[in-house]
Amino acid sequence: MEPTLADIHAARDLLRDHLPPTPMWSYPLLDRAAGATVLVKHENTQPVGAFKVRGGVTLLAGMSDTERRRGTVTWSTGNHAQSLAYASHLFGAECTVVMPAGTPETKARAVEGWGARAIRHGDSLEAAERHAREHAERTGARLISPGDTPELLAGVGTVYLEIAEARPDLDAIVVPVGSGTGAASACLVAGCPVIAVQSAASPAAHDSWRAGELVTRPNGTAAAGLATGRGFALPQRIMRDRLADFLLVGDDEITHARRLLATTAHTLAEGAGAAALAGVLSRPDLFNGKRVAIVCTGGNADADELATLRRG
Repeated sequence: MEPTLADIHAARDLLRDHLPPTPMWSYPLLDRAAGATVLVKHENTQPVGAFKVRGGVTLLAGMSDTERRRGTVTWSTGNHAQSLAYASHLFGAECTVVMPAGTPETKARAVEGWGARAIRHGDSLEAAERHAREHAERTGARLISPGDTPELLAGVGTVYLEIAEARPDLDAIVVPVGSGTGAASACLVAGCPVIAVQSAASPAAHDSWRAGELVTRPNGTAAAGLATGRGFALPQRIMRDRLADFLLVGDDEITHARRLLATTAHTLAEGAGAAALAGVLSRPDLFNGKRVAIVCTGGNADADELATLRRG
């Protein structure tokens, strides 16, 4: 089921008692470097450090007590996992997250810190997904797809309500894409063009949008929040005729954008959190002189990502 603008407004009502609006600021040195007026929406200030918590809390808030007692199971390497774990903690529900065996220990501990169970399984997100599906069939827990769950998308859409209401004069909103829930929800809300950005090392969502059908692609980006190897049906269906453009950037460009956010905007971003800025920097022909909002979707950089800031 495709969520609507009304669902996003309803999600904002559900979130009001749990998550305050996040700040959005511009920074003169960042504007100078980008050649544009860049407003940074700071989703890195969320309680789990990332925007996806909006979706998790919306989902759990809308479930009945009976549904919550069944618990939830999902697959993820990071921010979606923390989102569902946090929301489950908030509403007293059991939560299981299946992570690939190579997921950094810090990400598993972050999930477990909210009381969820982290299971390491397989060598890829695809293998983790298969195990999560088997777990759901065996236990009766509700299977939560990171990309194809309407309640998650409606919750994420509240980011763009806040942006649109604060700055109705924008020329564009630039959104990083992993599964595509952020860009899809932005398309439902924004009164200006929405431009998506993904890593060229993990281009499944980009290539699905360009091809007009779901495709799988190699998943090699170092930016965990962008690391998906396939397109997801629900966000792709929404983005199909609504997205203005879809850009690919290199992981090195994302790292440069992370350094720029750190030095000009006092902002520590993970790879996915800096991808929107990388997209703006990569296309001066599109963005020079424009008023642009970028979403810093998360600040959960791991030790390896933090080390790249010092090597610049």
